[in-house]
Parts: sequence; structure tokens; C-alpha cells
Amino acid sequence: MEKGNFVDYIRIFCRSGKGGAGSAHFARTKFNPMAGPDGGNGGRGGHIILKGNAQLWTLLHLRFYKNIHAENGENGSKGNCSGREGKDIIIEVPLGTIARDEETGEIEAEVLEDGQEVIWIPGGRGGLGNTNFATSTNQAPEYAQPGEPGIEGTKLLELKLLADVGLVGFPNAGKSTLLSVVSAAKPKIANYAFTTVIPQLGMVAYKDNKSFCMADLPGIIEGAAEGKGLGHRFLRHIERNSVLLFLIPADSADHAKEFEILMNELEQFNPELLHKHIIIAISKSDMLDDELKEAIAKVLPKNIPHLFISSSANQGINQLKDVLWKALQEANSGN
Repeated sequence: MEKGNFVDYIRIFCRSGKGGAGSAHFARTKFNPMAGPDGGNGGRGGHIILKGNAQLWTLLHLRFYKNIHAENGENGSKGNCSGREGKDIIIEVPLGTIARDEETGEIEAEVLEDGQEVIWIPGGRGGLGNTNFATSTNQAPEYAQPGEPGIEGTKLLELKLLADVGLVGFPNAGKSTLLSVVSAAKPKIANYAFTTVIPQLGMVAYKDNKSFCMADLPGIIEGAAEGKGLGHRFLRHIERNSVLLFLIPADSADHAKEFEILMNELEQFNPELLHKHIIIAISKSDMLDDELKEAIAKVLPKNIPHLFISSSANQGINQLKDVLWKALQEANSGN
């Protein structure tokens, strides 16, 4: 997709429906002019509902939705007739969408499953008609409840991609090339920084008809946690990945330093990211001999598994899939 077609952040003014007022009506018939209260209840105001849709992967379709107003509930009427409920508004969103209040930053809703419906902004309750207030000592109540107002405010919809494995690395680390080799995804590949400016997803086929989802994410630069480069727009997408695959190119000037910088940016953005399953892959390793591989391995962290791969030469790719699958099983089991 072109850059303009990937939208992962939307700002919308929302207002749910106002509840209808209850009726304070009294029945009057030919033979009984004082038949008693018969005011019906007001209808509920319309909800604003989020619904998960696995066929969507961007918020693009909501780009021009600047104001969303749900319908008000109808007032109650005579004959104990309740007012009609306001029509709900259902907003379909991709899986991994979070809804926040702009003013407080509070997370109000989260959609993770296909078909999942979450009442994001509830409509106001309808008021009770005077029939509800009749008692043995107050047989002719002349009052009814007004409907509750709807809720309004500026809201934010934020997409965090749901992928099993997230590719982490500096620009030109070989993330797009790897994704193109292990999946059917066709990310843009070129020899300059920030070739990838939007996330790309690919399904990686594994043994016995199994598969997992891998995300090629825009490259990190120093200062990304403070918003430099693609900054937060990139970093928030890796919060949902079960496994993080760090790609460090074989021709890096300092492999250990590069890994340290990447880890530092993640820690500054969200320290919990460091608790995920982490794997290091040295990309473009077809240019290395055994002696150089051994030298690089010595400077890498001892407690983190590492592999040497080459996407262009198809070296170590099957081994990488095995390691990633094992890590995913451990992550899903809580180990």
C-alpha cells in the first residue's frame, strides 16, 4: 500500500444519544375520566459501538469521520408506550485498536477479536414515565423523569498491530528483505534509510500447515523514544508482539553497541517491552566466514539466543523459523 493508505491514528468528536423523557400522562376514558397514570418510559439514547473486523488493518476508512453523533431516544407517550431507542452507531475497526479519551488519555475500549463488539460511548438512559411512581399513597404522580444526556468528547482511535513477531532494527538492517523471503508480503526494498515508512504484515508458513504473523516495522534511530524519526508511531506497534526479532546487519561497525541502542530506545518508550521474548539475528551473514561469526558471537549478550542468517542467500532461514516458533509457544504458555 502507498503511505497515505496506512492510517493508525484518528481523532473524532463523538456524542452518544440523549435518553428520551418519560411521559407524565393520565388516562382518560369515556367511563373513567380519572383512570390513573399511564405515561410510558423514554427510549435509551443510541450507543457508539466498536466492532472488530479481521479484514481491516488500517483506520483509513475513518479518516473523514470528524463527528459521530448517535440518535437520541424518543420520549415516552400515553398508554404506557415506551419511546423508541436511539439507533446505535457501529464503527468497524481493525484488531488491535485502542480507544482513548483525548483529555485524560484513559483507555476506554480495546478490540482484539474478530466480531467483538464493545459499547464505547453508552447512550443516555431513558426517563421513567409517571406510571412507575404510582403508589398506594400517591396514586396520581404528576411527574416523570427526564432522559439522561448523552456523553460527548473528543476521542482518539489508535491502532497497534497484532503480529506474533515484530522485526526491530535500524534502517537498512534487512527487515523488509527477510519478510519478503519468509512470507508472501512484498514490502518496498531499496538501499537507503527508511525504505519502510509504514508497517508491513506477512504470514510465515511453518511445518504441518502452521503459520505465524510477522511485522516489518519502520527502522529505529537513536532518540526514537523521544519522537525522533518515526518515533512513537513505530514504537507503539511493537507493544503487542509476542516475540521481538532484532536484526543487526553483519557489516555493522559495532554489533553490541547497535543492540544496546535498540534496547535502550525500547526501554525508554516502555520498559515492559524488555520482558518479551527477544532473539537476535545477524543479517547479511553470507559475507562472513566462521572466524568473523565467532568474533561477533562473543560480543553479543550471552542470555539472548542469536542466529546468523542471509535472506538473499537463503541461509539460516529454516533454523530461524524453528527458533521463532519455539519462542512463540513459550510466550503463549506464559514462560
